[in-house]
Amino acid sequence: MTRDHVLALLKESGDNFCSGEKMSQALGLSRAAIWKAVDALRQEGYDIASVPNRGYRLEHSPDRLSAGELSGALTGCAVGSNLICLDCVDSTNNYAKKLAHEDSPHGTVILTEQQTGGRGRQGKSFSSPAGKGLYLSCLLRPDLPPMEVVNLTAWTAVAVSDAIEEVCGERPGIKWTNDLILHGRKLCGILSEMGMETESGQLQYVVIGAGINVSQSETDFGEELSPIAISLEQALGRSIRRADLAVAVIRRLDQMMRDFPHKKDEYLARYRADCLTTGHEVRLIQKGESRTAFAQYIDDDFALVVQWPDGTEETITAGDVSVRGLLGYV
Repeated sequence: MTRDHVLALLKESGDNFCSGEKMSQALGLSRAAIWKAVDALRQEGYDIASVPNRGYRLEHSPDRLSAGELSGALTGCAVGSNLICLDCVDSTNNYAKKLAHEDSPHGTVILTEQQTGGRGRQGKSFSSPAGKGLYLSCLLRPDLPPMEVVNLTAWTAVAVSDAIEEVCGERPGIKWTNDLILHGRKLCGILSEMGMETESGQLQYVVIGAGINVSQSETDFGEELSPIAISLEQALGRSIRRADLAVAVIRRLDQMMRDFPHKKDEYLARYRADCLTTGHEVRLIQKGESRTAFAQYIDDDFALVVQWPDGTEETITAGDVSVRGLLGYV
């Protein structure tokens, strides 16, 4: 869209003015089209100064997610090279899987202001109110056997934690296997899904989705979720721009895919250091049945090794097992 291209040029210019003539030449558009794009951006809340014979300068940006807002900071990234920003969708993962079947390229990232059917593991819903969180999915096409990508959820937990720490200055912990925790409550959920060719069993795509609570209040979470969920604004006592967080997350996911799978030892060490589950008694919930065990350690394949009350050990893979702490959500 024209306004995304104009916004990208304004952001690239930083504190300098960018002339209408320069933008017109760069984009192959008329000066009138540039003016209309600037006017549209102003209506969306962008503060754009204009000075005769100097051009335009971006003074302030609202908390919006758009290709123009993000693309310049993602130059050189494979993940994020194709950005799709939506106002509303049922689930960014669902949308990414649809695009996967339409041959969209590796690195496509979908962001939305709101999800009406956000999902977590085991089909659980993920609250996704408009303008309050960062909801994104990325479509990946690694040239690897399916069994080699099963740990991408754990790698993603490390990458997203890196991004949150970069932007916020505080690092969340990880509740095995896919939740990020801050101040004892859930900050982020991660969901990975893959598609395979039926006959050959060849991996066609992987979709990784992340939902981060950014500015929700207790009222937004509601009576059921507020005791176990938290937003960055609640935890930090200050607001975080979703665009800044989106750039950090996408760049970290891009780096993760450059590292995958040859830097496994590095990501495993960081996952173990961040994991809040080990060293505690936990409840393992499977098919409605709840059992208590002691979470001992994360093994070399990111699985959870537990000890049952009778002293026997078992290695738990993510699958359809849910882990809960005995004292609260963690």
